[in-house]
Amino acid sequence: MIKNEMYSSDEQKTYNLKIVWRNVFLMCFLHISALYGVWITLMTAKWQTIYAMYFFGIVSAMGVLAGAHRLWCHRSYKAKWPLRLILAIFETMALQNDIYEWCRDHRVHHKYSETDADPHNSNRGFFFAHMGWLLCRKHPEVIAKGSTIDMSDVWDDPIVRYQRKFYIPLVIIIWAAIPSYIPFLLWNESVWNSFFTCVTLRYTFVLHNAWLVNSAAHLYGSRPYNQYIQPRENRAVQYLAHGEGYHNYHHTFPWDYSASELGWKDNFNSATLFIDFFSLIGWAYDRKKVPQNVVNQRQERTGEKNVHRMSPLMDYSYGFVITLVPIWLAFLGRLIVTPLILYAFYS
Repeated sequence: MIKNEMYSSDEQKTYNLKIVWRNVFLMCFLHISALYGVWITLMTAKWQTIYAMYFFGIVSAMGVLAGAHRLWCHRSYKAKWPLRLILAIFETMALQNDIYEWCRDHRVHHKYSETDADPHNSNRGFFFAHMGWLLCRKHPEVIAKGSTIDMSDVWDDPIVRYQRKFYIPLVIIIWAAIPSYIPFLLWNESVWNSFFTCVTLRYTFVLHNAWLVNSAAHLYGSRPYNQYIQPRENRAVQYLAHGEGYHNYHHTFPWDYSASELGWKDNFNSATLFIDFFSLIGWAYDRKKVPQNVVNQRQERTGEKNVHRMSPLMDYSYGFVITLVPIWLAFLGRLIVTPLILYAFYS
């Protein structure tokens, strides 16, 4: 992900918003590349490549959600080295900064949420919380408070240290080369098509889903656990971000490995399902869960009342439909949009 530039010590005395035009240019280029990926998806990409794009999107999201977020940042469960290695590979494919830096920024976000020290402070508006924070220099408070965060537990993991040391070459291989060449080698897709669908389009889509946790899930939705904090339960985000939309719960109980009250059996939460699968084979263990009586007491004491909860059947029905948005759009696009484009060009 694009990195923010730092302030000098003199600049930290007074804060003036400074746009990082290099980041603006790179972000524009990324989105133009993603739009070209949409064109390729509609016109020339093979269906296997579209499914591969979706698969790479899922695994890269799991690297952030089950890995950087729930494992390394919040220590909500433990994982043996094979699972940590897999998650580190997936997190590298996500290209949202290395694990160490991701965890540091997220711990600052939790400790100083909705203050100047919050990297994506939602009080500065939807756009800033969503992606604007990447287009300008960090507020001096983010840097100052970030330097006080204890990261020794994250740094103790040799997998984290290795990824941080070799992050750039690993990104070139895992984020770009592997998704570009697997379709070429397995079903003879062009590397050109693979890059713009499985890399730039997939990356942009996953980024926006992740950013919605910082923006929409801090501004829109209910607060059944703590009405005195900004994070909210946002149903759309819970589907698009694979279980990260239960954000009021998560900020109330950040140590819960499920980041939700009900796990995956009664909630659509594929990241929790991922962790529970690896728990079955012994690679994930010591999963932390908040006792139900503690949750109930907190809801009674600080939560909004009469919050509607959807039935598990309806929740999963919506979840499967929305999570498969890239496939639905590709199908509908080829069924409707592509013939119109061809007609316009060749009539």
